[in-house]
Amino acid sequence: MKLFKRAVITEITSHGGVVLSTLLVVWLSVLLVRLLGEAASGNIGADVVLGLATFSSITALPVILSVSLFIAVLTTVTRSFRESEMVVWFASGLSLRDWIAPVLRCAIPVSIVIAILTLYSSPWAYRQIAEYRQRYEQRSDISKITAGQFIETERGARVFFAEQADNDDDEMGRVIARVIDPEWLIVVTANSANMEYEDNGDQFLVLSEGFRYDFKPNSPDMRLFEFERYGLRMERRGSSASTEEMVREHAESQIKARPTAALFTDDTSKSWSQVMWRFALPIAALNLALLAIPLGASNPRLGRSGDILIAGLVGMLYMNLINLSRGWISNEQLSFGVGVWLVHAVFALFMVFMMWHKLRVRAPSNKPHNSKSRPESLR
Repeated sequence: MKLFKRAVITEITSHGGVVLSTLLVVWLSVLLVRLLGEAASGNIGADVVLGLATFSSITALPVILSVSLFIAVLTTVTRSFRESEMVVWFASGLSLRDWIAPVLRCAIPVSIVIAILTLYSSPWAYRQIAEYRQRYEQRSDISKITAGQFIETERGARVFFAEQADNDDDEMGRVIARVIDPEWLIVVTANSANMEYEDNGDQFLVLSEGFRYDFKPNSPDMRLFEFERYGLRMERRGSSASTEEMVREHAESQIKARPTAALFTDDTSKSWSQVMWRFALPIAALNLALLAIPLGASNPRLGRSGDILIAGLVGMLYMNLINLSRGWISNEQLSFGVGVWLVHAVFALFMVFMMWHKLRVRAPSNKPHNSKSRPESLR
């Protein structure tokens, strides 16, 4: 019995590590592509991509861990049946019921880690993500300009493009700026640019040796100016103290970033839906791990594609129903007291039924042979 448990735990841990690392690589690949796209479009800074990827991975870890545990148990059980290893264990007096203890030894620690992540780490990570994005919005326009990239600021009212400076005295090389004003569309070009600060704290982007073109939309009017020095006033976003307050208020306003204790005091439908989601994932990890035992117990002679497909659909259905229940609670279509346990209870009963179905022994058929079907020569 101890040998069986050690073998099962070792294999589940091994499979779980492989699946977890694979899912993390896939997740990070997709996430980095999306974040780099946002950085290229100017929605976020290139210097915060790594930080956002780290915090976003923390928020995704609960689901990734649940799926990894489910797949690890499922593949372990399926492999044991496919390679006829279970025949040896059954001949030694073990049954499918004996898988429950070693699976729980792997699932309970993972469930505890998921609970810590959903209740504490994920809300903190969401607050950090909101803080990163909010601080980027509070930065001045010039700090968002990156050489070789078009950067939009003030919701597209200003667009900048700058090249690397050829002269060490200049902060930027050739600059193109497009500014939309209530009456004119302004395009400014310059050979170099520098930042200058006034005594009152105002910031100016000072362009050197360039041209300014003014166009009036839906009108033939146009103005052309040549300049040696031209200043663009950059909007100030407020002091650091007010910025921190805005960051905190913006992060707290997001329901996912709210601490778990604060959700209980809010007593709103959206808060209760988030509480349900945070408690659902650890329970779902345990349910899915146990449900993988009967789902993976297949006849090796019948092939494994169908059972694996059914198991995947069951897991997806479970997670989608949890998400659907969260939406119902948020829209006050389902009470929190029912929604917090309903889906888990249904799948727990389904797991019990599947275990009973796999464990029950079918009685042999006692139907008499039909003598009429035999040829006359054999009667």
